[in-house]
Amino acid sequence: MKSELAAQHCIPCQAGAPPLKGARLEELLHQLDTGWRAVDAHHLERRFKFKNFREALDFTNQVGELAEEQGHHPDIGLGWGRVALKIWTHKIDGLTESDFILAAMIDRLSSL
Repeated sequence: MKSELAAQHCIPCQAGAPPLKGARLEELLHQLDTGWRAVDAHHLERRFKFKNFREALDFTNQVGELAEEQGHHPDIGLGWGRVALKIWTHKIDGLTESDFILAAMIDRLSSL
């Protein structure tokens, strides 16, 4: 299932679309690697650990390239040996399926 999400593309949502909640949100969350969590049904968060700053920076740049390709941009926190990501759809101030698709694509990057 994880690969099914990662194989899709982020689709811009329409303003006023309802954010994901409840069972559908939980279903999509279970399709991601276990490091992701849905915070208050508003955004996804995950922290990644690396051996050093260079590896964390390289991963950050890969996420940035992916975000540009998908037209969907996470908040990124970069530090020595760590990267923190926060994903949500700003247009509706909540979660959409595209947020989970981007997270699955990032999971795929982190396993390379």
